[in-house]
This record gives sequence, C-alpha cells and structure tokens, in this order.
Amino acid sequence: MASPENIATGSNWHFNLCLRGPLNPEQSDTLDGLDRFNDGRIMFAEAPGYSRFICSFEAETLTAAIAEALSFFEDFPGVLIRSVELDPLAMECNGMTTPSVVRLPA
Repeated sequence: MASPENIATGSNWHFNLCLRGPLNPEQSDTLDGLDRFNDGRIMFAEAPGYSRFICSFEAETLTAAIAEALSFFEDFPGVLIRSVELDPLAMECNGMTTPSVVRLPA
C-alpha cells in the first residue's frame, strides 16, 4: 500500500478566470467574507477594463484545476465567468507553448 507521501497529486496549474464585468459593492463584500478565496490559490485582480481571478491550483490536469476553481463560485452568486485564459506567464509556469483560451458559451 502506498503512503500518502508517495502519491503524486499532479501539477500546479496557473490560469485566469475572467469575469463578465466588475464586482458590484455587494459582491465585493461577499468576497471579503468567503474563506475559500483566502487560501492563496485564487486572488482577485481588478483594473480598468478587466476583472479576473488569478488562480494557481494543484491537480492532475488543467481541466481538473479549472473545475475546482469554478466550484468556488457556488457560494458567490451573481458573479459570471466570461472565460478561462492562460496569459504568457501562466503558459510558461504550466510548461505550455501554445496560447490557450477556453470561452464559455454566450
């Protein structure tokens, strides 16, 4: 039987969850109270023209990492993810060479 220390958990995947729009004041207050957004794996970033969550999740696959990050939003109603994007830094951290964008259906 393998011990937990010998079981590979996967890679640490980096990606961005881009929002459809900025958070409103009520959503910002909700975000401040959600502990799962304060564990260092997901960070909110906002600037003129974009609002996104910068993510770093450990998982076997990028798809599994994205699914786990999206599950965080079950307790965060009204926040809509526009796309999942991998910027050049994320691609480098993920060991990827091809630009990747996964857009959600409109």
